[in-house]
Amino acid sequence: MPVTKKVFVKTFGCQMNVYDSERMSEQLASHGYSETQEIEAADLVVLNTCHIREKAVEKVYSDLGKVRDVKAGRLARGLSTQVVVAGCVAQAEGAEISARAPVVDVVIGSQSYHRLPELLAKSRNDGGRIVETRFPDEEKFALLPDRRIEAGTGPRTSAAASAFLTVQEGCDKFCTFCVVPYTRGAEYSRSVAELVAETERLVARGTREITLLGQNVNGYHGEGPDGAVWSLARLIRRLAEIEGVERLRYMTSHPRDMADDLIAAHRDERKLMPFLHLPVQSGSDRILAAMNRKHTAQDYLTLLDRIRAARPDIAVSTDIIVGFPGETDKDFAATLDLVRGIDCAQAYSFKYSPRPGTPAAKLEAQVPESVKAARLTELQALLDSQQTRFNASCVGRTLPVLFERKGRHEGQLVGRSPYLQLVHAEARSELLGRIIPVEIAAAGQNSLAGVISAA
Repeated sequence: MPVTKKVFVKTFGCQMNVYDSERMSEQLASHGYSETQEIEAADLVVLNTCHIREKAVEKVYSDLGKVRDVKAGRLARGLSTQVVVAGCVAQAEGAEISARAPVVDVVIGSQSYHRLPELLAKSRNDGGRIVETRFPDEEKFALLPDRRIEAGTGPRTSAAASAFLTVQEGCDKFCTFCVVPYTRGAEYSRSVAELVAETERLVARGTREITLLGQNVNGYHGEGPDGAVWSLARLIRRLAEIEGVERLRYMTSHPRDMADDLIAAHRDERKLMPFLHLPVQSGSDRILAAMNRKHTAQDYLTLLDRIRAARPDIAVSTDIIVGFPGETDKDFAATLDLVRGIDCAQAYSFKYSPRPGTPAAKLEAQVPESVKAARLTELQALLDSQQTRFNASCVGRTLPVLFERKGRHEGQLVGRSPYLQLVHAEARSELLGRIIPVEIAAAGQNSLAGVISAA
């Protein structure tokens, strides 16, 4: 379809939202929209939102204030602008968004975005605001257009070197702090045939690394071509067979679903990168029980021992929440002890944020904000020291780096190591999208610097 309009998409939150934003952009492209990075030039503004933490929600409303000004400015020039709020905030707070932000034309939940072009047309024609946050009966992935062969313009696809692929959505674990079961619904796994076809299209556009996504990705249980239920490990082995796939990753995992065959896949499948994001959330068994995690700190460490025995070079990342209701100094000390035992290559740490509708939000003994802030500072200092030490251990090694984009300086490229570290190197632009040996010469807390290996 000839391009007649421009769309500006802003993504908040997790990698799955990045994937969803790209799929919405692809869908809108088939209805005459091209992407723009200039919001003032946009006929359509889409905010794809995250509901995990309170600040993320407030950031959406703050951005809507700016969008309102842009829309008013365009209207003064005789130009119309439609505004969409999509994603998890839309799913959880659709009616409130419509009431609180009249600038919004369409509110659409994370399970309904395949209907976006239809709802945009309805809003234009009827002149009203639309809220669509149902969990529809139809399967959205089956109704979305095929992935585009040409590279997208999102943050992970500018060079088409790496891409996200949602294989599983939703969660049945019901951790007491988490809104995912309420915003993404029950666990659903896509079929192997569908994922193979999408991977082949990604490879055709130049993608070399695929990151498999799911709220509980290692709980994947999709239908295989043989009619049997396939595990994530079996899916990984099948995708690794596709010519052109050179690297595979997956996130986010739950310790309870780290099955034996997945551990074995880390041992046997060289295309599966030696990096594992495995959230633990707390080091206190009492707090873990209150979170409904259904594992102990020792369970987690024992699991890591098994994984490291299978893949000794694996790097581990985790998520940790501080200040969960009722967390004492003793509980927090147990978390610090666990972190020392994990020895993280990377980690994400957060202050507990009460989310409406979750059991934890109703608990008494909410931890004061000042205490949460102090604990987070102490935890992050420990995590930063571990990440810095891990990065420093790479100096002098030669690592295969997949170059994804140009750097800030002329003649510089930026890529990812097998351990998901950013790596900067002086390199020719024709190396974009290729995996090149790089000798690591220097390390910082958040990235590595190296030179192209002569070997």
